[in-house]
Amino acid sequence: MVIYKIVAADEWREAEAAGVFAGAAIDRADGFIHFSTAGQAPETAAKWFAGREDLTLAAVDAEALGADLRWEPSRGGALFPHLYSALPMSAVVWSRPLRLGPNGRHVFGSLEA
Repeated sequence: MVIYKIVAADEWREAEAAGVFAGAAIDRADGFIHFSTAGQAPETAAKWFAGREDLTLAAVDAEALGADLRWEPSRGGALFPHLYSALPMSAVVWSRPLRLGPNGRHVFGSLEA
């Protein structure tokens, strides 16, 4: 299964250089790295990243994260993937810029591995 991380592009470049992503400020404050499923990602972008053009979308192999990945209730009781460790770049399937469309919403395209 693939899960997704929306993150500021500059933070992602730093993580790629380091070989590991320790989380954005909100992740570190909450004690885990927030992820979304393919179905949850557009709503996450609209709620937390509306209008931002400086984003990267990363696809991550959930199985590669092992027991540190937990599915916990969040918005409306839906289960969201939360990682209780740093994200190794070896678990990243792909990453790409997350652009805004002409309607001001982020364009996700195909969310497949």
